[in-house]
Amino acid sequence: MQGECLCGNVQFEIDGEIPNLYQCHCSLCRKATGAAANAATFVPGNSFRWVSGQDEIRSYQKPSGYQTDFCSVCGSPVPNILRSTGMVWVPAGLLNGLTTSRVSVHLHTTSAALWEDESVDCIRFDGGPDSLESLNKLL
Repeated sequence: MQGECLCGNVQFEIDGEIPNLYQCHCSLCRKATGAAANAATFVPGNSFRWVSGQDEIRSYQKPSGYQTDFCSVCGSPVPNILRSTGMVWVPAGLLNGLTTSRVSVHLHTTSAALWEDESVDCIRFDGGPDSLESLNKLL
């Protein structure tokens, strides 16, 4: 499996099957992604390889130990090595191609954004709206 950031500068490969995914709903993950939850997985370090762009990666770490790595060009969160675990955290949105992996665990649901549960009743489009004006009418 291959993956890359939004601009394509940071690229990586993973050998073998991608494990199932988890979604974390904690406030740190929401802020790091700008989304309702962070979808990711962990893979063994010996099955993970950087292809390009390691020099573009920057890190931010809170005093608590929470760390996020990101592409310095496009800002996409990118994989990071989990301290001394031998595992690599991989954001699911960076994976190219098809995977049979599914979200199998939701974490920190008690701190989920209040507006997240509302999304099941929302209008859904197969693609984007015709215009921002048409979208504003729905908001």
